[in-house]
Amino acid sequence: MKNSPRSGSDPRKRLLAVEAAVERALAGKSEIVRLVLVAMIAKGHVLLEDPPGVGKTTLAEAIARAFGADFGRIQFTADLMPADITGVEVYDPAKRSFVFHPGPIFHHIVLADEINRASPKTQSALLEAMAEGRVSVERTTHALPDPFFVIATQNPLEHLGVFPLPEAQLDRFFMRLSLGYPDAEAEREVLTGRAGRERLQEIAPVACWEDLAAARALALNEPPPVLVDYLLAVVRASRARWELGISPRAARHWLVATQVLAWLEGEPFPTAFHAQRVAVPVLAHRVRAGEDAQAALQALLAEVPVPA
Repeated sequence: MKNSPRSGSDPRKRLLAVEAAVERALAGKSEIVRLVLVAMIAKGHVLLEDPPGVGKTTLAEAIARAFGADFGRIQFTADLMPADITGVEVYDPAKRSFVFHPGPIFHHIVLADEINRASPKTQSALLEAMAEGRVSVERTTHALPDPFFVIATQNPLEHLGVFPLPEAQLDRFFMRLSLGYPDAEAEREVLTGRAGRERLQEIAPVACWEDLAAARALALNEPPPVLVDYLLAVVRASRARWELGISPRAARHWLVATQVLAWLEGEPFPTAFHAQRVAVPVLAHRVRAGEDAQAALQALLAEVPVPA
């Protein structure tokens, strides 16, 4: 990957510049853009659940441009095979050996479009690569680019010809987000061409991967004990009342997201307020709490006392 900006002494300023650049193409979605940056800093991946045409691809491409990153898109279909994602080894007569031809997953930022249209076997090829940072082809292991960030999408309204991700697969995603339709003012920007895909060409690199690493080191220090106590209270309450409560891994991701959000917003330390803002994106897709996990989680957060 070729990054033109160099890492500076203020990674927060650079990452906020990424946020501002992406918002020029994706009007009215500042909170979503910020949460995606939180996931990137935390070395997590994002699942976007939205109907077509609301800006999912634009978001992914805008982020790649703002980081000066190489970008790959995989269109998931029912006939897509794992090798179509990871790559294949092809015999080269001149070399008298097999040569690995990397698949489209070998990019720093990958858009996995409509992931639920592919078979579970093909889904697993992507999700295993996300978790391990490498792929194995013909008994040879190939490391993926570092860093490696996936934005996967699925249409929640499609029910025919799709393969919904089970809970164990959903857990591979650090956050599940929804862009939703824009408000009236933002949609006016899109309709008149002041936002949307037409603005992508204007986005120049404003940050580099070193800024993400610096941000991670600055944000993930020792958390306040009172915050840890609050998160543990919510976690234990979820396990007492739901069929599938918040797991230890989900709780750890919740804490990390809380710390990163507080740092990104320039706060001296993370609080329960930051934890509540990231709770639904980080946790709702990992629990089983009746028909509406998001509503159940929000009700639980309202019940557990917030530390003074």
